[in-house]
Amino acid sequence: MKKILVIEDEEAVRANILELLDAENFAALEASNGLLGIQLAQEHLPDLIICDIMMPNLDGYAVLAALRSEPVTATIPLIFLTAKDDRSSTRKGMELGADDYLTKPCTSNELLKAISIRLEKHAAYKQQYTTERERAKGLQQRVRELQQMNTTAEDLLQSLSQELRDPLSNITMAIQMLKISPTEEARTRYLKILQEECAREIAIINQLANLQDLLTHENAKLFSRINFIRTFNLNSNFKE
Repeated sequence: MKKILVIEDEEAVRANILELLDAENFAALEASNGLLGIQLAQEHLPDLIICDIMMPNLDGYAVLAALRSEPVTATIPLIFLTAKDDRSSTRKGMELGADDYLTKPCTSNELLKAISIRLEKHAAYKQQYTTERERAKGLQQRVRELQQMNTTAEDLLQSLSQELRDPLSNITMAIQMLKISPTEEARTRYLKILQEECAREIAIINQLANLQDLLTHENAKLFSRINFIRTFNLNSNFKE
């Protein structure tokens, strides 16, 4: 059940809105002034807030500014209700971060439609945030895997480097022995050694080429999105 907070100093208007919300199966909270409204918003984290603008002591603009300044309430959709019907008031509310603006008196259908639209949009934003958060977590895991892969690759490269030296040494020795071999049998034996060591050398070189392709491919896929991971804020203000 969606929770909606109504901040309205006029008791009759507030009662009518609460009755409408109750009939539509919303869990309604009420506040008769701006200060109480801020407190209830922080305590209950409603899914949406309906707030009057013209209230004594703390008007709707001050309430909105206070809510937007706190991470836990910053993204809660807010609909302004006011008797004012001028562009400057509307612009001021929107600049402060209001999501909608209805002029009193408004019909039940107008209010319910505004509520529905704001709840749907907020749900879409939260879904997008959840998707991006999971994507970011997945990318962070892949970065850790790549870092581990690079560490493993460095060890492998060192090992392959030594393995490259061994057959080269054997090849050099076999060539020298081939030059001084007095018999056909000896030359055949050293030629066989050369063939085997050359084949071993080619296999090691192929391993190096495959490793380079792998690292290049993984780096290209992951590091192209590193900036996204670094800038994406996992501590977003969206409440769960």
